[in-house]
Amino acid sequence: MAKTLVIVESPAKAKTIEKFLGKSHYTVKASVGHVRDLPKSTLGVDIENNFEPRYINIRGKGDLIKELKKEAKKSKRVYLATDPDREGEAISWHLAYILGIDEHDECRIEFNEITKDAIKKAIKNPRSIDLKLVDAQQARRVLDRLLGYQISPILWVKVRKGLSAGRVQSVTTKLICEKEKEINEFVPKEYWSLDIEGKTKDDENILFKFVSFNDEKVDLNSEEDVNKILENIKDKKLTVEKIESKTRRKSAPKPYTTSVLQQDAANKLSFTTKKTMIVAQELYEGVDIEGEGTVGLISYIRTDSKRISDEAREKAKSYILDELGEKYYKENSEKKENKEKKKVQDAHEAIRPTSIHRTPESVKSSLSKDQFKLYNLIWRRFVASQMEDSVFDVLNVDCKIGDALFRATGSVMKFDGYTKVYNFTEREDKILPIIEENDELEVNKFIPEQHFTQPPARYTEASLVKTLEELGIGRPSTYAPTIATILNRGYVEKQGNSLHPTELGMIVTDILNINFQKFIDVDFTAQMENKLDEIEEGNIKWKSVVSEVYEPLKEAIKEANEKIEKINMDEETDEICELCGSNMVIKYGRFGRFMACKNYPECKNTKPLVNKVGVKCPKCKEGDIILRKSKKGKAFYGCSNYPECDFISWYKPTGEVCKECGSYMIEKRTKNETKEVCSNKECKAEGRIIE
Repeated sequence: MAKTLVIVESPAKAKTIEKFLGKSHYTVKASVGHVRDLPKSTLGVDIENNFEPRYINIRGKGDLIKELKKEAKKSKRVYLATDPDREGEAISWHLAYILGIDEHDECRIEFNEITKDAIKKAIKNPRSIDLKLVDAQQARRVLDRLLGYQISPILWVKVRKGLSAGRVQSVTTKLICEKEKEINEFVPKEYWSLDIEGKTKDDENILFKFVSFNDEKVDLNSEEDVNKILENIKDKKLTVEKIESKTRRKSAPKPYTTSVLQQDAANKLSFTTKKTMIVAQELYEGVDIEGEGTVGLISYIRTDSKRISDEAREKAKSYILDELGEKYYKENSEKKENKEKKKVQDAHEAIRPTSIHRTPESVKSSLSKDQFKLYNLIWRRFVASQMEDSVFDVLNVDCKIGDALFRATGSVMKFDGYTKVYNFTEREDKILPIIEENDELEVNKFIPEQHFTQPPARYTEASLVKTLEELGIGRPSTYAPTIATILNRGYVEKQGNSLHPTELGMIVTDILNINFQKFIDVDFTAQMENKLDEIEEGNIKWKSVVSEVYEPLKEAIKEANEKIEKINMDEETDEICELCGSNMVIKYGRFGRFMACKNYPECKNTKPLVNKVGVKCPKCKEGDIILRKSKKGKAFYGCSNYPECDFISWYKPTGEVCKECGSYMIEKRTKNETKEVCSNKECKAEGRIIE
């Protein structure tokens, strides 16, 4: 008996779906991603023929294509069940071409989650391939190819081989470079704070912060400004003028979009964007759960919609009412998303668990450590999104001393609301002593303190994703691969959690900025995303969008080839080659910077570049502390005498010794500044502020 063939993208997904459909009536195969694409060795776009793409079967997939053709030929029907987005639609379109399926036939099925009900519902509701979605993907692919394959060779000739430019990656690198320039150009400004420690009649201390002088806000920009206030208030009484109690509500968070999940996973779990998407893909495609078999635990992971289906909402409601109680459920109508900036891919739901009753603890034993962490985050966020606000009582106490107003603020949680399930902060109540209006308080001490404004923080992966989304650059599916690309190209490197541009990244960005400014402009890139949305909606033709971009690109390429001079990035050092006596130079290679003899090719001596930080090893006292990178690319500090000395630290040693316990001091960045702190976790000693 002939079976029905279902083709998906990944073997893991195929395994899960075949279990739901049954092997007796269905055969489920995986395409393992794309089967056709533009060739790697040539442009693959016929510019003279209205930008017609020249697709070929991907090298190495010949046997797989033969197998799919064989299965399709003997099947009574073929369903294309690739991911429910542009890329997935294009894969189905290419599969239809290879298998000889009419694209207008009802051969396409899609689902937002890999569950038995969702799969069977999809089988009952096939549709034809959405050619508007396919066209949007083709436009993106061709645009990226034209920009990348026409600009990148210029970089190879003028800088070095192996470099690349891209519609999204170059803009992303530019953002990081511009942030670095802001930091370098930043000039700190002095400012002061002024606090008063008062004592109540019950001998309890309370801290008040300066608010205003003569009922006007006053900026304390210098010690002189502070002294003027102190002169006015010295030897005067601190009197409680007003006590105000307010109730504040904190709304429950919305369910996860792709970008917010990446940000939260970075901030709360220390996951890279790449790791987040890998683990999320595993949870989506199916995990073998004890007692259930293989099942998809979360809905589709590439989405910028916060929408939740009515069915999922009702199940969440039942769970909250049954497990937590009526007071924790919030009856709220779903608000429409703001679509002014860009089209929200609302065909998809937000990222949520496929079953609310599959709690993190109930499946923990079947998940890896990372799978559990991410699933726990997603499950709790979804449940919280359907719960009541948390409620706080906020108490403000205003005190007058002379003409100056000072304020103390306390807060107490009145109702935990959604934080009962989604609480990743270590918030503590700040309870103020019992105090009444007109009370006179004793002044224990005045606390003036000098501060300096801090430069803007460098991007982390989380903050970069947030910025890209806000600017309308890229889509949920592109954030992680874009960051991975600029790291792999050596344009950007991670130091701790911060993204730093390399010298190479700065040079390439400057070249692109001067010669291809239009094409790495934030607004241009965002407009391209909007035009892809317009293509998807059927409002414009994809080839007209490509043509509009190509004409100015062609002119810019011609000018760039003539104008750009070759850049020598070799940096001569004082280090002498031990083989021939010439100076060593720092070169850029495929895998980053290295040392090579200046006398190349006569002398071919090379060695790794040792990045000394100017501090002796605190353990052996002889070796130099050098900056190294782990296999995963994370920066750490070790001794140059390794393996004889095994000293390592995630934080940079300062060369100083703790005055309290004798341990070595390290640099540690807080939200506002970089401080010198003791490396001994038991010791809380702090040193100077470094920056």
